[in-house]
Amino acid sequence: MAAKHGFGRRRPGRSDRNASPRPSFGVREAVALTVGVVVGAGIYRTPPLVAAQSPDGETMLLAWLLGGAISMVGALCYAELASTFPHAGGEYHFLRRAFGRRFAFLYGWSRLTIIQTGSLALLAYVYGDYATEILPLGLHSASIHAAAAVTAVTAINWAGVTHGCRTQLWLTAAELLGLGLVIAAGLLIAPKSVAATPLPHESSLGLMLVFVLLTYGGWNESAYLSAELRDARRRIVPVLIGSLALITVIYLLVNLAYLRALGLAGTAASHAVAADLLRLAWGPAGAAIISVAVAVAALTSANATAFTGARSAFALGRDFPRLVFLGRWQSEKGTPANALLVQGGAALLLVGFGAFARDGFRLAVEYTAPAFWLFFLAVGLALFVLRRREPEIERPFRVPLYPVIPALFCLTSACLLYSSLAYTGTGALVGAVVVAAGALMLPFVDRRSAPQENAS
Repeated sequence: MAAKHGFGRRRPGRSDRNASPRPSFGVREAVALTVGVVVGAGIYRTPPLVAAQSPDGETMLLAWLLGGAISMVGALCYAELASTFPHAGGEYHFLRRAFGRRFAFLYGWSRLTIIQTGSLALLAYVYGDYATEILPLGLHSASIHAAAAVTAVTAINWAGVTHGCRTQLWLTAAELLGLGLVIAAGLLIAPKSVAATPLPHESSLGLMLVFVLLTYGGWNESAYLSAELRDARRRIVPVLIGSLALITVIYLLVNLAYLRALGLAGTAASHAVAADLLRLAWGPAGAAIISVAVAVAALTSANATAFTGARSAFALGRDFPRLVFLGRWQSEKGTPANALLVQGGAALLLVGFGAFARDGFRLAVEYTAPAFWLFFLAVGLALFVLRRREPEIERPFRVPLYPVIPALFCLTSACLLYSSLAYTGTGALVGAVVVAAGALMLPFVDRRSAPQENAS
């Protein structure tokens, strides 16, 4: 008889090398995870950076609309891959099928040490900055709060898939309520800005899109839900497309609220744009409310990031026997417990390094962005490879206007890779060293080939 969540009955807490993820949640939880991982604290921090590069408010809004369109192009590519090859490893699995285990290892290593752990640390720092406004804890208050956030979301997801999904539903609901307050305050309550809009000294659409697409980042995490989403081959496409459409509308409304209340110059000059907006609408109480809203938003994304990030580490452990401890699935809880613990530990190390940096948030962006866009480009290329190599496999969804849309996705990913390298500094160099360390490790972890996995 099947146990709860569709897993076989086992002793509580037991991890099995042969256990695998099973369908255990529906569309509501998948949308909450997707929206939650995307609509994080970035929407409270990046609009001033985008405004500072914009010649006018219309261009700023156009950049956010363009970001949604670019993300939708990518989502169409991911929809084909995830519906055709549903797997807990998500992008790792696509890259493995297209380019082999060794290239996939570099991605899995980069995701474990840079992309996902860097994102988790970044979100934890945003949480820490705003939690400090509510409860200051001394000189390293932001770092202490950030470490507590990483520990909390790791523990929640380690406790089981039910706890992780339930927490995500509540956090996403609270997050959307906070953004609703920002939209209402900016469009309906705060007085309209009458300040003149000065032309910035220099504007860069590429740099604007780096920040915009950073804020849209995370929609691709839906790929890691495909092994646990019920009826994934049919449902993963509406989850991806519907979630992104909702996110684009939210982002446009929030930025329109900022522009109406603060103007372009006011938005660009603000260090806490949502707090400034709510202060105009409701006075000091409004600024206090937004501190709670941003902290909740950061926790929402951090929880979803922890949930999906551990799935790629789990897939890495399944492929490489010397990393077998990562590939153990705790059947009773429906979670990759060891992978969650390793991921949490790596994120805590990054939080510790950030405590000694002048800006932990910026350091995390620099460390994460180039590797993120490099492997995004690789996934786009994987779609072409798999179409050619495995044409006979049934594809429940096919990218429309092939090959134009996948080519556009690859082109934008390449452009954003270049822009992120142009923007980043020392953090990008550290990230490159970590990727190189993974390449050096590969001969040691790949001494014995794992059996080829069946397509599913």
